[in-house]
Amino acid sequence: MLVLSRQRDESIIIGDNIVITIVDIRGDKVRLGINAPTEIPVHRQEVYEAIQRENLRAGRLEPKDVRNVGRGEAK
Repeated sequence: MLVLSRQRDESIIIGDNIVITIVDIRGDKVRLGINAPTEIPVHRQEVYEAIQRENLRAGRLEPKDVRNVGRGEAK
């Protein structure tokens, strides 16, 4: 892991097109601004892990479990 020290309004660049800027520092919290191309997803780690869990769960569904999905049928 690369560890860098930055101050408010300073940035780091990843590759040619991702810029992470320190926007604010308050106590033990740091606010980051992330500028990345729209085709590169950017998520907080806990959100990314939830997406991965949901994708795994969806991959385990049986065809009978999704038979009526998208048909707009009222229950």
